Amino acid sequence: MSADTAEHKRLDAESAYGAAWKQWGPYLSERQWGTVREDYSEYGTAWDYFPHDHARSRAYRWGEDGIGGVSDVHQRLCLSLALWNTHDPILKERLYGLTNGEGNHGEDVKELYYYLDATPSHSYLKMLYKYPQREFPYAQLLEENRRRGISKPEFELIDTEAFADDRYFDVVIEYAQAGPEDILMRVTAHNRGPEAAPLHLLPQLWFRNTWSWDAGAHKPQLRMAQHIAVEVDHPQLGGRYLYADGTPRAALFCDNDSNAGRLWGDDSKTGYWKDGIHEYVVAGREQAVNPGQTGTKAALWFALEIPARGAQTIQLRLSPRAIERPFAGFDRVFSARIREADEFYAHLQTGIESVDARRVQRQAFAGMIWSKQYFHYDVPRWIKGDPTQPAPPAARRHGRNHEWMHLNNADIISMPDKWEYPWYAAWDLAFHCLPLAHLDSAFAKEQLLLLTREWYMHPNGQMPAYEWAFGDVNPPVHAWATWRVYQIDRNHNHGRGDLAFLERIFHKLMLNFTWWVNRKDTEGRNVFQGGFLGLDNIGVFDRSAELPTGGHIDQADGTSWMAMYALNLMRMALELAQHNHVYEDVATKFFEHFLSIAEAMSNIGDEGIGLWDDEDKFFYDVLHLPDGSMTPLKVRSMVGLIPLFAVETLEPELLDRVPEFKRRLEWFLAYRPDLASLVSHWNEEGRGNRRLLSLLRGHRMKRLLKRMLDETEFLSPYGIRALSRVHAASPYSYHVNGMDLQVGYQPAESDSGLFGGNSNWRGPVWFPVNFLLIESLQKFHHYYGDEFRVECPTGSGILVTLEEAASELASRLTRIFLRDASGARPVYSDHPRMQQDAHFRDHVLFYEYFHGDSGRGVGASHQTGWTGLVAKLLMPRYQQARTAHADSTAPVETAGTLPDAPAAAIANSRTSSPKTTLT
Repeated sequence: MSADTAEHKRLDAESAYGAAWKQWGPYLSERQWGTVREDYSEYGTAWDYFPHDHARSRAYRWGEDGIGGVSDVHQRLCLSLALWNTHDPILKERLYGLTNGEGNHGEDVKELYYYLDATPSHSYLKMLYKYPQREFPYAQLLEENRRRGISKPEFELIDTEAFADDRYFDVVIEYAQAGPEDILMRVTAHNRGPEAAPLHLLPQLWFRNTWSWDAGAHKPQLRMAQHIAVEVDHPQLGGRYLYADGTPRAALFCDNDSNAGRLWGDDSKTGYWKDGIHEYVVAGREQAVNPGQTGTKAALWFALEIPARGAQTIQLRLSPRAIERPFAGFDRVFSARIREADEFYAHLQTGIESVDARRVQRQAFAGMIWSKQYFHYDVPRWIKGDPTQPAPPAARRHGRNHEWMHLNNADIISMPDKWEYPWYAAWDLAFHCLPLAHLDSAFAKEQLLLLTREWYMHPNGQMPAYEWAFGDVNPPVHAWATWRVYQIDRNHNHGRGDLAFLERIFHKLMLNFTWWVNRKDTEGRNVFQGGFLGLDNIGVFDRSAELPTGGHIDQADGTSWMAMYALNLMRMALELAQHNHVYEDVATKFFEHFLSIAEAMSNIGDEGIGLWDDEDKFFYDVLHLPDGSMTPLKVRSMVGLIPLFAVETLEPELLDRVPEFKRRLEWFLAYRPDLASLVSHWNEEGRGNRRLLSLLRGHRMKRLLKRMLDETEFLSPYGIRALSRVHAASPYSYHVNGMDLQVGYQPAESDSGLFGGNSNWRGPVWFPVNFLLIESLQKFHHYYGDEFRVECPTGSGILVTLEEAASELASRLTRIFLRDASGARPVYSDHPRMQQDAHFRDHVLFYEYFHGDSGRGVGASHQTGWTGLVAKLLMPRYQQARTAHADSTAPVETAGTLPDAPAAAIANSRTSSPKTTLT
């Protein structure tokens, strides 16, 4: 990387010399219980098999969890914080939430915590946990959400009396590395309340259980050493020491082994079980911990009395060597790491003028770094069971993921959300990698490569979707993300692209593309299916299940994704062809495949029916019935906008450098003028003599954008809705087998249990598809230039360039998180305290999706995975539109139409239109 900050130097050293700064990081999950990996039930009932109530007493098989925790890269040793307010019935060792069956909208964490800061090398990490002084309302949260049912909003911790009268603690957890693998930990507890209050802080150090699954496996050991230190003895990690500054009340030791007596009524064995520290601190059972002060789990117990409006701090150090004065220079190291983090982000945020925008972006980046997790899952061993454990039910051999017997994962992976989704998801990960590339392009490239490795990708070429069903099908966005990360990395390295990375992943992506063609094109007509394709409940049917009508659906989105995929691979091949002309043939292959898909979308099977509806000027799925008849499913949804994603421009200089591709391309278009006419303006040079490949000619694109930019349809004050608002008054209905199936506009939570009930694509705003729409508009502008204008918003009379339309969408999306003229953030529109309280209002949560009218956050509350794309949209190229919006004092409506101010802001910014480049 080009910058000269200390953090950039650390990242360069990590890449060049294998320095160990990232050997430790925030790799601890926030929920290991209730996951597929820990489920050994007969029929895959993961939530029931390993519930939250078991977590404190039962050893995990595949990973660990904790609050604000870190671990080594193989998660052999873990460090995190436990807390007790003297009122709770259990020691707070992990975050609490409801299971899929308990929540009125599926699983949901019921805690308040925020990722405040982080550097990509993990030289500095900071998070905030809000802990009530009253008894934590476990039962109330469970019972009230059950009572509310699916038609009501979720009942959250902020809705209880947990924070009444400010009687809570703000617990700030920080880590700084004095050097690689030398971890300083600082915990500062702020009493926000009017009276002094007790708080017990227990930093915990423990080994992941690796000894219970194989006969004769070595069991590592923790033991008490001198100078208030816990000594670590591990065969791979070697000796380490956890030091405490000051005198804790006690050092407590037990073992990370299951308490069979509590869990299953088996008292035949004695020991100091996983819940021993909880039993000692909360229940006063001294016999629960080892008096010899050895074990595989240990805690240093600090019993504090925090004064009213005051704070207290504890300090620890986990060192790879014995140190005589472990806390000499402790504060100096923290000050240095914080200063270096500030320098790193000052460089990254050059050109971002708004203090609030910088704050939001930095927290988004922090969330992405904190969401790295050690993920371990060996499918064949999981299905067959461990030698020392009871054999799993035989039904598992034909159950979940049994077709993925090659899959054996044990890596650090970027998670969507480490509580609600503590498992990787293929298409989520692709979007994560764009903002990650701005932080640490080496890590972003590693992540993209990882899912194409032999121990991930199926031998047939399919990529694993997620642990609940690796065989599900996600949109094929891996090639798009690869190309974009390559571009970002190239820009960071003064125009030097990582061709080895591009070539390595390109070959694997060709296998995956072939899998799509062979498996998801039912009749070999270049019209694709694929199931729900990440859009969950967007259709009138569950598109992943057998249709009640029989037959199959020709999907406008599935087919468009494949057209986009073909263009992505063509562009990658052209990049490689400039260094190895063999790739020109491959580029030609993907160009021709793109044309075949374009033809098929216009005329499915020569039946005169296409996916484009010329009457409605929109793309629809087509239901292909067993008798051969075809019916468009006229749901006006994101499915019909996805064809915009399949767009690419080619520069004349590039074509001159690949003469064989250019010759073949010109011959093919002359030989098949019928196909050439399907591709937008291929034979017409655009701005700068460049060429355009797109599924949409100018007229169709304008018609599609007219609907997309209509505030009574798709355009909300906060981005593009996943379903047109027209379906609020006119739901789409389909009658079959005596059933009346409907799709209506639902701007927030889902009103059905489809796909778990915690996801909804029938009206909310989702960042990943909005981001792709923005990039598509930028590419179209790159070809058409400033002369091509559209009305934005539709009906406003204001004509804007496509670049300005893209910037307006970016502005509306970032507006969700930024404080408006009154100081409010739309993301918290239902929570006045989170808008007004100085201890809440500047801490931002990055939700899974957003209310289509108000911008309120919905779904998983810590999904800085793909919602972390907001960090990208806050970068300077969109500053002009944001500044124009900030200058307007007009209030933003929460429904219906917008006032004229935002549109006028676009008109006022039309003084120039720089060349479009994606960075």
